[in-house]
Amino acid sequence: MDNRELINKCKKNNREAQSELFYAYRDKLFSLCLKYCKNYEEAEDILHDSFLTIFKKINQYNFKGSFEGWMKRITINKAIDHYKNDFNKNVPLKEELTSNINIDTQIFNFSIDELLAFIHELPSQYRLVFSLYELDNYSHKEVAKMLKISEGTSKSNLHRAKILLKTKILAQNDYQKKMAVSNG
Repeated sequence: MDNRELINKCKKNNREAQSELFYAYRDKLFSLCLKYCKNYEEAEDILHDSFLTIFKKINQYNFKGSFEGWMKRITINKAIDHYKNDFNKNVPLKEELTSNINIDTQIFNFSIDELLAFIHELPSQYRLVFSLYELDNYSHKEVAKMLKISEGTSKSNLHRAKILLKTKILAQNDYQKKMAVSNG
């Protein structure tokens, strides 16, 4: 069944079509959720909430533009809604974290899962801005509009997210070097 036919059946609340749509897109949308969540459980919750909204609003999709893009936008908005309360809280940062951290040209041996784990550990507002800007290529203007913050706040949160990530990466790299020496 092609996408248009599948979407039309979903618009008629056809459970088999909804199931087919879910299984066709769940992995892509789950990967998207993981970029915005602290852990798999939160990502699963947001994925399910997203599909509920997709099925509820599927009649609004008028076959203009990418259907996958339409679903991704709903999923990102669900992730943002999930963290709106956290986003408005002020997260204190130690002064030393706001200083520039220079990383010498080094080779880091981290898997994608390890890097995602570092991103998941970021405070919610930093993780959201980092993911939207760096991973999904939204501009600061778009991020600000989506999160209802100023562009300056978006830039500041991105900067702080990068500092925290650099700190985590450097600490993990130092740990790996020490382990290699002690095991060597």
